[in-house]
Amino acid sequence: MCRAMSFGCFGGFSGCKRNSSPAQAEGDGSKSKHVILNWPQRAAISLGTASGLAFLHEEAKPPIVHRDIKASNVLLDGNFHPKIGDFGLAKLFPDNVTHLSTRVAGTEGYLAPEYALFGQLTRKVDVYSFGILLLEIVSGRSSSKSAFGEELMVLVEWTWKLKQEQRLLDIVDPELAEYPEDEVLRYIKVALFCTQAVSNQRPTMKQVVEMLSKKVSLKDELLMEPGVYRRNISKPSSGGGASSSGSSQAKKGKQTLNPQGTSTQTNFHDESLILPR
Repeated sequence: MCRAMSFGCFGGFSGCKRNSSPAQAEGDGSKSKHVILNWPQRAAISLGTASGLAFLHEEAKPPIVHRDIKASNVLLDGNFHPKIGDFGLAKLFPDNVTHLSTRVAGTEGYLAPEYALFGQLTRKVDVYSFGILLLEIVSGRSSSKSAFGEELMVLVEWTWKLKQEQRLLDIVDPELAEYPEDEVLRYIKVALFCTQAVSNQRPTMKQVVEMLSKKVSLKDELLMEPGVYRRNISKPSSGGGASSSGSSQAKKGKQTLNPQGTSTQTNFHDESLILPR
C-alpha cells in the first residue's frame, strides 16, 4: 500500500500519515498516526524521488515533465520507499524540443519563476520544484504554509538568508536528534542549486542524483540568490499582483554571470560545479 506524505499536525514534513493496512483505513475507522522520519529515511526519500524524476526526464520515451512535484504527490510504501504520483498535469517533452510555452499549472510555492511568470516549461521546472521539496524534507517545514522572519520570507528565501549568515544548519528540523552535518549541508546546497533563478544554472536531475548519492564538494560560491515567485504580495514590485525576485534574471534566459563577473553561458551539464573530495 502507498500513501501520500503529508504535513503533520505541526505543519512539518517530518510527520507522514500512515495507515497500518487498507482494511484498517477503510473498515474499522482507525486513525492514521504521526510518524517522525529520521535522517536516513529522509535521505532515502530524497534520493528515490530524484531518481524517479531523472528517469522521467532522461529515460522515458518521450521524456516527461511532471509539473507538480510536491510532498503530497510523493507516495510512500510500508518501507518508506518513494514513488512519484499524480501525473494529471504531466507533459510529454519530445527530445528535439528545448522548451514549451504552455498554460501555467502546478502548486504555488513550488513554481519556478520563469514558468509562473512567462509560461516557459522545461525539465528545469521540475528541478526547481524538487529543490523546494528537498528543503521541506530537511527542515520539516511547509514551503507554502510557513513564513520566516519579520519580512515573512518563504522557505527558500529564509534558507538563502541563513547561507549568507553562515548558519545553514539552523534550517534543519528540530525533530532530527542526530544527523550527519556534512551530508545535510550538501543536501541543502543541492536544493539551492536546484532553485537558482535562471533555469540554465540549475542541474539536471541526473546530476542531482549524483550530488545526493556521492560525497562531493560543491562550489557553493557560485550560487546566486534563488528565484521566488509571489502572487498578490504586499512587498513593492513593478508587476502589480505578481512578482519574482528572480524575474529579471529569468528574462535573460541562458545568459548568466559567472563568479568573475563576465557574461557567459553557465551549465551544470559538464558537471564543472561538482568536485570529488
